[in-house]
Amino acid sequence: MSPHQDGPAYMRWLPGKTTATISRFEFMARGLVDGFISGRHRSPRKGFSVEFAEHRQYVPGDDIRNIDWRVLARKDRYYVKQYMEETNLRATILLDCSGSMAYTGGAAAAFEGRALSKFDYARYLAAALSYLLVGQQDGVGLVTFDSRIRDFLPAKAMASQVRHILDRIDAAEPGGETALSDIFNEVAERIPHRGVVIILSDFFDDTAELIKALHHFTFRKHELILLHVMAEEELRFPFNSFAHFKDLESPIELQLDPKTIRALYLERIDAFVKALKDGSGRMQADYVPINTREPFEKSLADYLVRRRMGAG
Repeated sequence: MSPHQDGPAYMRWLPGKTTATISRFEFMARGLVDGFISGRHRSPRKGFSVEFAEHRQYVPGDDIRNIDWRVLARKDRYYVKQYMEETNLRATILLDCSGSMAYTGGAAAAFEGRALSKFDYARYLAAALSYLLVGQQDGVGLVTFDSRIRDFLPAKAMASQVRHILDRIDAAEPGGETALSDIFNEVAERIPHRGVVIILSDFFDDTAELIKALHHFTFRKHELILLHVMAEEELRFPFNSFAHFKDLESPIELQLDPKTIRALYLERIDAFVKALKDGSGRMQADYVPINTREPFEKSLADYLVRRRMGAG
């Protein structure tokens, strides 16, 4: 994938076609988030609130308590700190970087001439969601993880936050083992404010333990959205010839005839998807199945339309 011609390499994850598509939508929380009715966005207002926004030069009448004395020492001019009032929606995006996310199926949608792995597909979705949320003046943060947390960017509503997130998305690579339950429990404790938690993953882990860990988010009053990214081949197992199969998170490799295990595989993958969907329903979480054969812009746009209509 070549660097974006009009800016830093990380801008590749936010192509112009994506921003044009996503700008037509609005992302709205469904519940009560930190005391504000969801979906009613207040304009950013400079006040005495929670999050530093920027400096501006002091003018008579400004509260001297907001003068930044360190800036005065550097520039020999008075500047005051301005703050962004806390928004009614803070979202944290969790991006799975485990080895299984590196899988690229033969049916995967292509972008710029290259078939997308589950991980690259998820990176595009994370970038688009970040752009959408900050564009509507909401806060967004990012957590990248495999068996451990790699990056943890707290949610902010600043325009520069999109650049920070894109930079971390660009630097991330899939490769570690999966430890979803441990990660989710840790992240649930580290997010300081109630908000929206959006998880991009294939969710390959022990389902019972996974559902239990996801409950930790809802226990802490977060709205939970599971974007379940899977390849067509993982869902349908269309292989016919004797083939070589490799576990992307362990040294295990097998040579076998797919026809001998197809029925059992499909039974188990269907049970896995059903358990995750049913568990999400019990938590009143959005469960969003995503097949990488569909263009990522379409998958995201379809979900946002369903969400706006209340279908989830």
